[in-house]
Amino acid sequence: MAAKVLTDVLQRAENWPQEDQEALAEYAREIEARRTGVYQLTDEERAAVREGLAEAHRGEFVSDDEMDKFWKSNGVT
Repeated sequence: MAAKVLTDVLQRAENWPQEDQEALAEYAREIEARRTGVYQLTDEERAAVREGLAEAHRGEFVSDDEMDKFWKSNGVT
């Protein structure tokens, strides 16, 4: 039964807006990572990691003040 429901939802999702399809795919990746213990980066995430590493190698870091503002704006501190 669950497989049929999943198949039906996936078929309907093909007509969803791109943003909703991406959200569904991200949720599925998170479930898969939880089940397998392995998270597969998206191409965008992989590119962001590479850019961040390149910035670090160039010595490009944000200031402590900028990080404090970021954490506060996200309710972390």
